[in-house]
Amino acid sequence: MAKGLVTLFGGSGFIGRYAARTLVQAGYRVRVAVRRPHLAGEVRLAGAPGWVDIVQANVRNKTSVANAIEGADAVVNLVGILFEKGRQSFEGAQRDGAINVAEACRDAGIERLVHISAIGADAESNADYAETKGEAESGIRAVLPSAVILRPSIVFGPEDEFFNRFAAMSAHPVSSIAPFLPAIGGGKTKVQPVYAGDVADAIAAAVTRADAVGNTYELGGPRTYTFKDLYDFIGETIDRKRYALPLPFFIAKPLGLAFGTLFRYVWPLSSGILGAPPITGDQVEMLKTDNVVAEGALTLADLGVDELETVEAIVPSYLYRFRPYGQYHQKSETV
Repeated sequence: MAKGLVTLFGGSGFIGRYAARTLVQAGYRVRVAVRRPHLAGEVRLAGAPGWVDIVQANVRNKTSVANAIEGADAVVNLVGILFEKGRQSFEGAQRDGAINVAEACRDAGIERLVHISAIGADAESNADYAETKGEAESGIRAVLPSAVILRPSIVFGPEDEFFNRFAAMSAHPVSSIAPFLPAIGGGKTKVQPVYAGDVADAIAAAVTRADAVGNTYELGGPRTYTFKDLYDFIGETIDRKRYALPLPFFIAKPLGLAFGTLFRYVWPLSSGILGAPPITGDQVEMLKTDNVVAEGALTLADLGVDELETVEAIVPSYLYRFRPYGQYHQKSETV
């Protein structure tokens, strides 16, 4: 017998697939609400037939949100974007959409809403990403005080867009000629990468634990790194030494603004055919501040998640394909 039904908005994404599997293992049926159900079939593998259902919903459309949470015992909102493209804006996806979900939960009498925000969310931020994340948190709290807010740092795992991205850049033929990776602000910004499976455990705990109601938690892994540290780690892991090339903020910011504008408004960039922009103005702005768990914040340990996976234990298992000769390439003594 299932413990109940959890609607998972954005459940076909990177973190969503882990969350769906963990919730099923915890005994919940999962309804995955996504904009394009025909592209979300993989998430059905999170559970046996009948445990995972997929429905169409767009957090910007209040009617579809209300339909998606009908009969649910809890709701998890994972919807977020790293950069704007076409009609997908930070305001629509991250602020207005999040408040729509909270209002729908309130109207349906659903008190347990888990909202995935981000470390650095701040309504006063100069970065639109962080600003709309902060505005969403304030809006949710005003509508549904019982909501649980989770703020992860950089999330890693086999499908991540961080380690895979920089490893791919390091393996690019151009990097063999110019063996550098751009280190914005000198690569000194600190981050606290957290494993996607640990974030999923936090989501399941936030759904079930009575003592989580109304709290905000910051989710970081067991160790902090600078960007330069991570560049060195990636280079050693894939046996491709790359040097951090300092790129001052005053140079990186206009480059990021230009790339962000092009990828939002120019086809085929905005259509996603060419993937993500190398950097955006928002991302440059956020790199001016460390992305680590704040002193005194509630953490994964407060949710009962205290055996955390490390970057060193997980990341090499999926970066091997970027080595010069693939999985069975023997690393050199020095890199």
